[in-house]
Amino acid sequence: MRKRNLFFVLTALTILGVLLAACAPAQTPAAPTQPPQTGGQATQAQPQPTQPPAKPAEKVTIRLTTWAGAGEAAELQQILDRINAENTEFQIVHEPAPDDYYTKVQTTLAGGTAADLIWLSQEWIANLASKGALLDITDYLKNDSSPAAQLDDYFPDVLKTAAYQGRYYGLPWIAQPVVLYYNKALFDAAGLAYPDETWTWDTFKEAAKTLTKDVNGDGRNDQWGFTLNGWPPPQMFIWQAGGEVISDDLKSCPVDSPEAIKALDFYQEMIYSDVYAPPQATIQEQGFGEMFKAGKIAMFMGGAADDLDRVEGLNVGVSPVPAGPAGRATFAWTASTVIAAQTKNPELAYKALVQLTEGIHGWKIVPPRKSLATAEAISRIEPRKAASAEQIAKAVPDMRSFNIIPRHQEWDSIFWGEFMDPLFQKKATPAELAPEIRKKLESVLP
Repeated sequence: MRKRNLFFVLTALTILGVLLAACAPAQTPAAPTQPPQTGGQATQAQPQPTQPPAKPAEKVTIRLTTWAGAGEAAELQQILDRINAENTEFQIVHEPAPDDYYTKVQTTLAGGTAADLIWLSQEWIANLASKGALLDITDYLKNDSSPAAQLDDYFPDVLKTAAYQGRYYGLPWIAQPVVLYYNKALFDAAGLAYPDETWTWDTFKEAAKTLTKDVNGDGRNDQWGFTLNGWPPPQMFIWQAGGEVISDDLKSCPVDSPEAIKALDFYQEMIYSDVYAPPQATIQEQGFGEMFKAGKIAMFMGGAADDLDRVEGLNVGVSPVPAGPAGRATFAWTASTVIAAQTKNPELAYKALVQLTEGIHGWKIVPPRKSLATAEAISRIEPRKAASAEQIAKAVPDMRSFNIIPRHQEWDSIFWGEFMDPLFQKKATPAELAPEIRKKLESVLP
């Protein structure tokens, strides 16, 4: 009986304890220490989260390497800052390498340490794509509605430089056509009309001869009508004559065709000739473009983005280049941004590529897109070119790029070292050299 009573007592105490606990007020957690508020008001304790807030996801770093020097890199950084501020997935970090650029690019690609995004001029893309070093972005482009990814807006002849065997490995960000800069004061002094779209090779050559003279009266020419040193590239004049150096199908190098020979004869007659242009030694001593800026050269063929039309003290006009027998084709220097195949983040690298390309199209002239290669767009992108924008836009329909092969560096070495240099030095005629050089050039075709 005593055991039963003890059991009931313990049970009753347990039940009472549970009831008292249920009716008791909840305990308020201690407030964290806070600095006193002004005005002597009491600080009310606030409920605290039980767990810290989740950290935002870190952006993936996409590395970009370019040949940009200090000034160009600073301008590019403004574009990157805008892109990085608008993105939550990635940030682009610029790693400029202005010295010995292509050696560094090839070394990092071979060593597996290449940047995700890489600037390449037109001569390099087929080479590196053929070695599997670049990411094929063809399928990404097909599913992208971004303006910079619309391939039909690009000039076809420029876009082909970013392709290899029908696949795309980059997006062009510039197509800079060659135009004719001319010193108006020298034309006025000679009583000559300014260059315009009616000019042909003959008009041009006759003007260059008239503008070459002995100004100081010491018996030696010190002003010349034009200047050549391998620039502009002789391919441009071959195109103007209706010829080619590498066929569109990449299967032949018809440098011995009548059209090519006619153009090379024209080029050889003018280069380093004191009748039309300064001798080689004079160019080496005084500088190629510097002689135009110094008022010693009346006409200079330069890129549309060059600063030759805003040289202090010179009144410079701009015109499309003179036309050859078959048209007014003009060379366009072209470059693209590509993605290294070894990138660890191909999707984000592609997104960065497209946004970067769009940004550069609003910075560099001439953008390689039909919708942006107008006088109005050129003036907006580069206000310092407003006075020349209309003439630059006239050159755009005639611009074209090289036909590129994977072994283009070897091809160039033969073309310049064994063909152009002897022609420039008047050691042989184009007709004498071309047949044998053609065989050598074709030996490195695909």
